This record gives sequence, structure tokens and C-alpha cells, in this order.
Amino acid sequence: MYPFSYTRVTDTREALDAGRRGGRYLAGGTTLVDLMRETVERPGTLVDISGLPLREVRATEGGGLRIGALVSMAETAAHPKVRALYPVVSQSLELSASAQLRNMATIGGNIMQRTRCTYFRDVTAACNKRDPGSGCAALHGHNRTHAILGTSDACVATHPSDVAVAFAALEATVHLLGPGGERRVPFADFLLKPGSTPSREQALRQGELITAVEIPALPRPLKSGYLKVRDRQSYEFALTSAAVALHVRGGVIRAAKVAAGGVGTVPWKLPAVEEHLVGRSPSEALWAAAAEKAAEGARPLEHNRFKPELLKRTIERQLRVVGGTK
Repeated sequence: MYPFSYTRVTDTREALDAGRRGGRYLAGGTTLVDLMRETVERPGTLVDISGLPLREVRATEGGGLRIGALVSMAETAAHPKVRALYPVVSQSLELSASAQLRNMATIGGNIMQRTRCTYFRDVTAACNKRDPGSGCAALHGHNRTHAILGTSDACVATHPSDVAVAFAALEATVHLLGPGGERRVPFADFLLKPGSTPSREQALRQGELITAVEIPALPRPLKSGYLKVRDRQSYEFALTSAAVALHVRGGVIRAAKVAAGGVGTVPWKLPAVEEHLVGRSPSEALWAAAAEKAAEGARPLEHNRFKPELLKRTIERQLRVVGGTK
């Protein structure tokens, strides 16, 4: 590990001043400290923001939900309002990491976490995300767990977060505070596809701080859930996952929110699946037909050619569960 300085702040103004000078924000530290230990990240200054007042979960006007950036994964998953209004969020968190990590890791840190691509974490391997212009070893290496959607010739790494898939499906908004003031970024625009610049992963400006994630009010009744397919049942990242929320009234699907994880360079919203569902009555045939659209545009690699079919089966299964026809 390389030398660094450490400062602990107690208010947002101190944090922003330190961030503007190039400090890296640290909360639970469950990702950043690992990357520093592996010398993937070498920040000169760590700014400990764990004492900032960003730990509230509250309902918003109209029935949405605002989750403070420093609320832990465990606290968020267990919160009565989250469990009642958006079970998909609780389930995605409970299927993430280990209990110890969920107690430490924060919501803001979770959506900021970097890929688990083995080439990214191996400093001897070519990786455009870690070392721009060096190449992408995953393209012709072992790429079974890599992305099939949103990829480019520069990067095929997946985004590892589970709750980010739920936030993408629910069309959440990220609240930011920076030297220029407050702003809100739709979740779909916050995490960036790699394109030709995979080292730029979030739509953050210098010194900006995540203060909250807000889920909008959605029509009720709303049923939601999260399904994660992985190689083992404990402490493993997704081969594919499905976040689904359905508003069914009068025997007809009035609104559908669907996103997939484990298959995209970012949590992958599935508008074609959503559009196929809306205005139709739940049925086994509908789930199958909608799921067929989940892998449109997929570009599988040598070792993950199974993923398009696995994605479709995962989406179909979760539509059936949430839609009540399992």
C-alpha cells in the first residue's frame, strides 16, 4: 500500500473543501480499502465522511422514498418503509456480500463500487479502466463472468452492485452536493457505459458528494422482487439478476419496471421488456414473450455465450414470481 494522508470531517462544507482539493471520500471502506491494498487505487488523501448527517431514510411527498448516502446496506434492507414500499430493494441488498460487509458498506459507496473483473484487479494485466490505453485483457482472456450488454472494444467489465439494479429498474435519482451546489442525476445517467473512456465510471464532477438516492412515487398496488443467479448461494456476484416491479390493476399490467444485473457494463434497464408487458394481462405466455426481448443487442464473448439464454430465463422466472402466476 502506498502512503496517504487521512482526514475526518464533521460537516459537508469540510468534506467538499477536501474533495475539491482532490481528496477521496471514504465511508464504510469495504471497496476502496481493498483496492488500495491491491495497489489498484492510490489516493493521496482519504476524506472520512462517516460522521456526516446523511443517515436518514424517509418517505417523500407523493409516496416515494429518500435513502441517505451513509445509511448502511443492512439498515436499508431492514427499514420498515423500504420493506413495505420496495421489497426489491431489500431483497437485492440481502442477496449482496456477507452480513459483516452489509453492516459496514453504505448505499452511496455501494453504487460507487468498482468492477470485480479479475483483470482490473490484477495490476500486471492490461485494463483500460485501471490504466487508460493499455488494452482490455478480458476480451481474449477468460471472460465467463463478463458483460454482454453495453460493452465496447475498450471494456467488457460488469458493474457488481445488486441494489443498483433495483435502483435502475425503479428509475431512482441520485442527489449530489458539490462546490457548485446541489443537483440531481437520473440513475440511468449516473453510471456510465465504458465507450472509449472506461476509466470514467460515474457522472460526478470534481469534489461532488452523493447525499441520497431517491426512489420516485410509483403507482399502487406495486409488487416487486429481486432474483439473483450465481455460482454459489453465499457471497457471490451475479451471473445474471432481475429486478422487477409490476403495477397490476383490473387484471391488466398498467406499469412495469424491469432491469438486469450481471450482464451489463452498467445495471441494464430493459425498456423493450417493459413495453411488451404494459397493457396486457398476466399470463405464462406473456412472461415468455416479454423475456425473449431481454437479450436484444447482446454481444456474448467466447466464454459467456450462455448468458443471453440465462438472462431470458431469469427475467421470465422473476416476472412469473412478481406477477403471481408461478
